[in-house]
Amino acid sequence: MRAGPSSALGAAEGSCAGGWGARPAELQGFSQRGALSDGLEPGDNAGGAPGGMPQTLSSASMFTPCGFSPHLHSAKEDDQGGLIFQDGNLASASLDALIQHLIPTTDYYPEKAYIFTFLLSSRLFIEPHELLSRVCHKCVEQQRLDDPVLDKARIRKFGPKLLQLLTEWTETFPYDFQEERMIGHLKDMIDRIAPCDEAYWKRMNQLLQALNQKLATLSHGQEGIVKINAAVSDKLVAFKSKPPSIQREILTVCSDPYTLAQQLTHVELERLSHIGPEEFVQAFVHKDSLDSTKSCFNEQKKTSNLEAYVKWFNRLCYLVATEICMPAKKKQRAQVIEFFIDVARECFNIGNFNSLMAIISGMNMSPVSRLKKTWSKVKTAKFFILEHQMDPTGNFYNYRTALRGAAHRSLTAHSNREKIVIPFFSLLIKDIYFLNEGCANRLPNGHVNFEKFLELAKQVGEFITWKQVECPFEQDHNIIHYLHTAPIFTEDGLYLASYESESPENQIEKERWKSLRSTILGKT
Repeated sequence: MRAGPSSALGAAEGSCAGGWGARPAELQGFSQRGALSDGLEPGDNAGGAPGGMPQTLSSASMFTPCGFSPHLHSAKEDDQGGLIFQDGNLASASLDALIQHLIPTTDYYPEKAYIFTFLLSSRLFIEPHELLSRVCHKCVEQQRLDDPVLDKARIRKFGPKLLQLLTEWTETFPYDFQEERMIGHLKDMIDRIAPCDEAYWKRMNQLLQALNQKLATLSHGQEGIVKINAAVSDKLVAFKSKPPSIQREILTVCSDPYTLAQQLTHVELERLSHIGPEEFVQAFVHKDSLDSTKSCFNEQKKTSNLEAYVKWFNRLCYLVATEICMPAKKKQRAQVIEFFIDVARECFNIGNFNSLMAIISGMNMSPVSRLKKTWSKVKTAKFFILEHQMDPTGNFYNYRTALRGAAHRSLTAHSNREKIVIPFFSLLIKDIYFLNEGCANRLPNGHVNFEKFLELAKQVGEFITWKQVECPFEQDHNIIHYLHTAPIFTEDGLYLASYESESPENQIEKERWKSLRSTILGKT
């Protein structure tokens, strides 16, 4: 009979996300190599439309059935010698050459995959407002937009392509345009080409309107998350001084594992929807080796949505542990454990791997795992299976296999239910960290390694597809409100509740229990 949760998952230490019985994930640790799961290794054309306007494609169009298309063929001969191709694919180039390759002309428009790839990773070397400024400056020079008399025929060929590039930028990276400088560059370019065709004003107004609506929607979601986090913090502070009991418990709010798994999926997809693809790069920006005086985004890394999602994972870990440690009777605690095992299983079946890992991590936190008498009453066969699926052995080989299966199901799905793929986020972040390292390191000749850019774009692009899935389950506001706002124990509170439930087994635990009773309950 099992004495407590298996410690097999404890190989990846340092976070609740990657170390069972340890602490939850911390975003600030991402800037340190291996901080999330020490010892682990990372896993592995806009076409022409009528009127010369490049075709508008969805963000998913850059994907093939096998994932992101790595083949970016040269659509024009490079006349500056700054682009290096291998087997017909762009391999490396100077930053200036890559910027030039982004800029449309009267007879050239960059492939959609190139636009996404370069706009995503270029911020490792140049801030978006500076990039847009340089793009606009080059356009003015090349199209002679400063001439007293413009070549209207040429501008009518170039203008739609420029507008399409700006549209794709605003649609894929809307957060870049929260800066007034970015909007200023947009308006300046339209001012220059509009005299040739008044339709450009209409297109620009449509672009700005769509951008403002998207930013307003994203901002509203961010404000909601901030309010939720503030409410949770207030309850945490108030709860530190109370005895280990809470008025409501999860089973009084939702007793059906499948329903709770569905509501967890709602929360996950809602929070994922606010994460911009650029946050995965900006979280790891450091000094450019060719410019040691500053780093991009030095003042503000702009990763608030990513950070909020990590905090959600941590909260779910602690909520699970709190719900298990609260009941006074071991039979009730065992019932809660079995309930969460069933919830975790349903999360796995749905494709919600992040909630699955949070639940497993919560059940493997030390205050829970030490409850041997409680675990002796639990039917653990299903839990062992789930642990096996999320075992970190072989760089989470079992999980990565399951993730590939879910991703394949999503590609061939006939319903939103089958499209759901919510990855174990802390491991995704670790994989992306290593990809960012490869992108940020210039080649010996000073060139940017575009092949690494492509690898990063494939990973982040796949994530974009997953986060855009609309949740198919009916929302239960009561359950979601509980998940967001139910009071949870601090780490000390969890240990105290654990010791109150099952007495300390050794002198160290006895001394800690005495100390916690004194500091939290005011007892001696």
